[in-house]
Amino acid sequence: MGPLSKSNCSKIFSEQGCGLCLRVLDGPETLSEHQDICCITAPVHQGTSLPPTDLSDGYEEDRSDRGLGAIAMDCVMAGGGSDGALDICVWICLVDEDEKLIFNTFVQPQIPITNYRHEVTGLKEEHLRYAMPLKNVQEKVLKLLLNGESIGRLRSNGGKAKLLVGHDLEHDLDCLRMNYPDHMLRDTARYHPLMKTNLVSHSLKYLTRAYLGYDIRQDGHDPYENCVSVMRLYKRMRSLDHRRQVMTRSVTPSCIQYVAPNLDSHSAKDLEKMTPDELYEMSRTNFKCWCHDSRRVMQT
Repeated sequence: MGPLSKSNCSKIFSEQGCGLCLRVLDGPETLSEHQDICCITAPVHQGTSLPPTDLSDGYEEDRSDRGLGAIAMDCVMAGGGSDGALDICVWICLVDEDEKLIFNTFVQPQIPITNYRHEVTGLKEEHLRYAMPLKNVQEKVLKLLLNGESIGRLRSNGGKAKLLVGHDLEHDLDCLRMNYPDHMLRDTARYHPLMKTNLVSHSLKYLTRAYLGYDIRQDGHDPYENCVSVMRLYKRMRSLDHRRQVMTRSVTPSCIQYVAPNLDSHSAKDLEKMTPDELYEMSRTNFKCWCHDSRRVMQT
């Protein structure tokens, strides 16, 4: 039996598919039972009452055989510059895969804050009075992510280092003045199955409602809530089990690529003669599915 048509797929999914985790169940009754447990309860809002936390010394996580470890990060920005439009990281939060808070601190701004954006951040000047210097924050975050691994191993294949999960990580890392290898990033704003188009991302609020079934705080920015939500999104996408295509693996210092075999064996003239259907049949996705993270495809 060949692939189903789009109309048949749509009909089957509408009757038996879960819109949150995207699984197709055996029937409507099974789907109803599944949906009762698939919709996750929203994390408790913490706000500025979240206690300062630093587990960078001696933190250990029992991975057992769960695959690659991950840490979720979220940053809160205040405004700098004459018009307050420059994003300055003033608060950072990290949680592990069990939603345990492992690092939470206010960050000492590098330049004067001209707009605390209180209606969103909940922050005032007194919150930053004893904030941690940015250099210390960088060292502690990197220590948690490295997990005892060397920088050299991190840049090649990761080793014991943790994956960094977040939403728009490029922006957060830029504001922290930090770098982390692309192949160790899991960004829900850049993961193609979660994007609106190839170039436009969905908001974290939209993704949380669409894939987790709850609303995150509407009137402000809670980094703990965002960390937990983005970790749940990552774990939900990672848990999807797809039919695996036969592909060869090529490991480079900057990324892990999955390359379809035999494409180079066709000349340009051969490719020009092929029909769109034939070309489509040969094509392969150009992104690395997160489901591979749970299969330990990266060498440890």
